[in-house]
Amino acid sequence: MKIFSNIDFSKQSIFESMVVAFQLIRKNFPAEEVKKELKSRIKEIKFSISSENNEINKLKKMLQIFYSKWGFGGANKKYKLSDVLWIDSVLKTRQGTAVSLGIIILYIAKELELSLTPVIFPTQLILRSDIRDKKPWLIDPFNGETLNEHILEVWLKGNISPTALLYKNDLNEAKSLTVIRKILNTLKAALMEEKNMELALNVSNLLIQLDPNDPYEIRDRGLIYAQLECGKVALRDLAYFVEHCPEDPISEIIKVQIHSIEQKKITFH
Repeated sequence: MKIFSNIDFSKQSIFESMVVAFQLIRKNFPAEEVKKELKSRIKEIKFSISSENNEINKLKKMLQIFYSKWGFGGANKKYKLSDVLWIDSVLKTRQGTAVSLGIIILYIAKELELSLTPVIFPTQLILRSDIRDKKPWLIDPFNGETLNEHILEVWLKGNISPTALLYKNDLNEAKSLTVIRKILNTLKAALMEEKNMELALNVSNLLIQLDPNDPYEIRDRGLIYAQLECGKVALRDLAYFVEHCPEDPISEIIKVQIHSIEQKKITFH
């Protein structure tokens, strides 16, 4: 597999990095078609916002076109989670998650030279613009609507804890690599849930390229190998996790999994 970790994530957009990642994960990922469609959409927006006289109005117009005219937004019917994460699928159905819609919006904004950055909020990805004079402009990637501190506090209390508080660093700009890890981890979990273990393994291997010694990523790869009936490599990865995270409560469950794989090997031999 191509070395994904060799990419300089600080020099290219999250969108461009994810196109490379999706090509490595899925052999049939239509990278050129995706790039061509985005280029065409950016050209349309560029023409539409050319008459706007300041950056705030240009950003508002861009969001209006993306969500109202083109109809992008959150999925409104039953769906497989992976379908709202793959960029080609999102462009086709115009339905995505906060993170998949967010990276498309971020890319369009970057190409239009509009100020927009990602924030990994505790509940979901949100977008931030600092072109206003005072407080940052916070945007929900699901629908393009403006977020305020009250809404964010409600999200925290409803999803994290009734006593959760909003802190200033909750709204800090996220590094590209942090967002990329989030997308890949979400995709890996979705593919595992959907029992698409071959693709899940490809995602897992990309994540391990980014952090070769992360015991949690290695554990997940071991669990995928176990589902693929690759007992020897599964045992190696699961044992690595138990050795490096003995205090983690999950270690006891992983020990049971290791025992089960070992017993299966004895049965077959």
